[in-house]
Amino acid sequence: MAAVLIAKYYVKPGNSKAVEAALREMSKFVKNDEPDCLVYNANIDPENENLYCLYEIYKDDAAIVAHRETPHFKAIIEGKIVPLLEKREREIFRQVIG
Repeated sequence: MAAVLIAKYYVKPGNSKAVEAALREMSKFVKNDEPDCLVYNANIDPENENLYCLYEIYKDDAAIVAHRETPHFKAIIEGKIVPLLEKREREIFRQVIG
């Protein structure tokens, strides 16, 4: 059963463009190296440039675990993006219709 991950990134003011660039970089790795990631989508709040919402669909829970263990996740998400955030929230859902 597919697993959906929704993450909200609350960016420290002045860092939105750097986060966007890092997310674009991350997207290339996910698309090329993670066949079990079915959708990898990053969005910005049109009224708040410091709020991003990521919407990701994975084949299953194991694919989410594998995603978090990739070198690109560690380098880009944990290494580049997390230091630029005030906080991040993550929720995992089971896909019912898709």
